[in-house]
Amino acid sequence: MSDTLKILIATDNHVGYLENDQIRGRDSFDAFEEVLVLAKEYQADFILLGGDLFHDNRPSLYCMNEVITLIREHCYGNKPCEFYIVSDQSVNFQSRSGHGANVYDPNVNISIPIFSIHGNHDDPSGLGNICVLDVLANGGHINYFGRAYDFRDIQVNPILFEKGATKLLLYGLGNIRDERLHHAWGDGNVKFPRPDPEMEPDWYRNAFNLLVLHQNRVQHGPTSYIPEDFIPDFFNLVVWGHEHDCRIDPEACNGVDIIQPGSSVATSLAAGEAIPKHVGLLEVTGTEYTLQKIPLNTVRPFEWTSVSLAEVPGLTPDPKACEQYLTSVIEDLIKKAEAKWKERQQTEEQQQRDTPLPLIRVRVYYTPEFEAFNVVVFGKKFINRVANPKDILKFSRVTKGRQQRNVRDTTGNSPAPVPERLDTLKIENLVGEILGRNLAVLPENELQDVVQKLIEKDDKNALSSYVDQSLNRMKRRMIDLEDRSHITDLSDDYVKRRALALKEERHSAYAQETHEE
Repeated sequence: MSDTLKILIATDNHVGYLENDQIRGRDSFDAFEEVLVLAKEYQADFILLGGDLFHDNRPSLYCMNEVITLIREHCYGNKPCEFYIVSDQSVNFQSRSGHGANVYDPNVNISIPIFSIHGNHDDPSGLGNICVLDVLANGGHINYFGRAYDFRDIQVNPILFEKGATKLLLYGLGNIRDERLHHAWGDGNVKFPRPDPEMEPDWYRNAFNLLVLHQNRVQHGPTSYIPEDFIPDFFNLVVWGHEHDCRIDPEACNGVDIIQPGSSVATSLAAGEAIPKHVGLLEVTGTEYTLQKIPLNTVRPFEWTSVSLAEVPGLTPDPKACEQYLTSVIEDLIKKAEAKWKERQQTEEQQQRDTPLPLIRVRVYYTPEFEAFNVVVFGKKFINRVANPKDILKFSRVTKGRQQRNVRDTTGNSPAPVPERLDTLKIENLVGEILGRNLAVLPENELQDVVQKLIEKDDKNALSSYVDQSLNRMKRRMIDLEDRSHITDLSDDYVKRRALALKEERHSAYAQETHEE
């Protein structure tokens, strides 16, 4: 048995994304299947997923069936498991099967186990605070780990792997709201237990320490991200999920190497998604590692560019001239996408594939003398030539003589045109801006979280439960705090004054809870 532990690493698969789209419906499933096939091809000991395996918190039956079918087809079999898990599996895994990792379950035959944390798309929610990964884990299909139950004391307990002389400590932290985790981490409430240097000196000194997490890496606000320097320096390598830009080559930060595999399918037509998609084959021997980046060849080609009409030599504001110019830009991008696709196909079997319709996006900056035209009508000429004819162009108006207005985007880092800023607005921020502090009874800060659950998690009971709980809490507090025998004024003004006072108390308590959590 070799001493080298081989791990196939992928993040942000977003399986089920646009599954009802006639053109792009199979994209996420094909990319996920390629990840599984590569694990077999490179004889990986296991697959490590960095969150957002599913695009939806409550995936469709079709999506669930496809994922289970693919896992059974490619990850089940008689290949012997060559590593051992020596840590307490009842602590590491959330499955109720009682067998710990599925490689030790006598009822299933796993050849390549999958270990996964949850992301922000497939996180626990609803009745019982269950996520879709719980369902897969209890069925024996994957190993779900890295869930925090107490946000005031987050213990990230490692899974201890042993293969020959190689020892690996795998730490996983599923997605937690960035602001909450930022405060908890800054307050010292995120802990990474390590082996006792006296009781287990070999595990303490000679083990490889690997962390996988799923959080904002880019700063989107004062605390809505996790700074890289938060990572303890004893880690050898960090796998960073959530950000879709592929930055899989290791980047050193305070003595810790960080890799960001990015998504395996484009879920937005942004520049970062146009970077070629890769997964990584991590090989750990002792405390040393090598990382081989592997391109995903089934991913639909995607070309992105930006154009400033005012800076195009000889271009007049005539709409027809602008359309002709943008048509030529798109034609060039289509040719480039087709050439890159053919270049990626290495084997004879791959070369037999038809070139899929590419994704094309042109960000068009225009000044007042130019006119934005109907994008849907314009895109009709590219039907059956591109995968997204209806949104092939994105217009952004800028002030004359300047490429970008001095309106700060939601990251707080750089100026951006208003339409581009709206592309990245967060639901909770928008609710806060609209409501301000104008509600008499309902606390606005809690309402932001509720609206986010309603929109992003499709939790249809979130709003009604929130209103009922808030009103009941307000009634109880008014009764407790007031001597009803002295109440002579039950006017609307009186009730409003008392409600506002109690709401202020709740607002302060909620802010303190969020900071503590």
